[in-house]
Amino acid sequence: MSIRNDSEKPEIKNVLITGASSGLGLAIAQRLMPCEDLRLILTARETSMSRFVELGLKESDRVLLRPLRVNTDAERRNVVREVDERWGGVDVLINNAGVAYRAVMEHLQTEEIDRQMEINFSAPLQLIRLVLPGMRRKRQGRIINVSSVGGIMAMPTMTPYSASKWALEGVSEALWYEMRPWNIRVSVVQPGFIRSSSFLNTRMTEASRDSLENVDDPYHSHYFYMERLIRKYMNNALATPETVARKIEQVMRARNPPLRVPATPDAYLFAMLRRIIPRPIFHRILYQALPGIRDWGENNHLDR
Repeated sequence: MSIRNDSEKPEIKNVLITGASSGLGLAIAQRLMPCEDLRLILTARETSMSRFVELGLKESDRVLLRPLRVNTDAERRNVVREVDERWGGVDVLINNAGVAYRAVMEHLQTEEIDRQMEINFSAPLQLIRLVLPGMRRKRQGRIINVSSVGGIMAMPTMTPYSASKWALEGVSEALWYEMRPWNIRVSVVQPGFIRSSSFLNTRMTEASRDSLENVDDPYHSHYFYMERLIRKYMNNALATPETVARKIEQVMRARNPPLRVPATPDAYLFAMLRRIIPRPIFHRILYQALPGIRDWGENNHLDR
């Protein structure tokens, strides 16, 4: 579905962006900063707030810089309350903040699973709950949840990350139905590989790190080949944070945006393949295409 721009924007809209101090969030902030029809609330963890200054992003009569740990209820409420009191509420919520753990199922502890789901799934939901009453009163609003190709198809060694994005996709779809009577549009933007160093921020658990470093570990080949593949595709990707930020602005300004918006060439490709290839065949093809798949499990001493 094509996205049609809405040229009728007489009102100033208040846009809340999470995770705005780096990566895609920063690219979105920098793209929207010159837009005089927008007021921005740029948020980041307290420890990352100094990046705004370093990058020349300053507060003004239409820009607020606020610390926000998205998984902290008091901070979520404080930010939304301030926007309500100062500017009349959030008109556009862009849930961009996230975290990614690289680990197979056996290498995850309960607290790591909980943190992955809390930041990528629960926190966006809690922010949505806070802004919905104001949007309903105005009978308009935009909720844009940044998902991933990991929300289209699961990726080995990214087990909890894929789970969190699939969950976010499901909630977004339910919201799409629930909010339409109030003219509140819900979209999920799905980036794939983006040419940036963001893959370096992926967190490994203690067990997954040990496995990558230990050639005798049963899962060593999983990590070794998948890390090499991700690094290769990230370094050579056609998409950049800026191109994805442009897509997000298009979604934000569209009169009737789609529910799901693939934001990079690979995201378009995988979304198309999932539609046209029967699921069992799709999974077999992808399994055979996994890098070094013939070596997976070869280091398992139980099989020797």
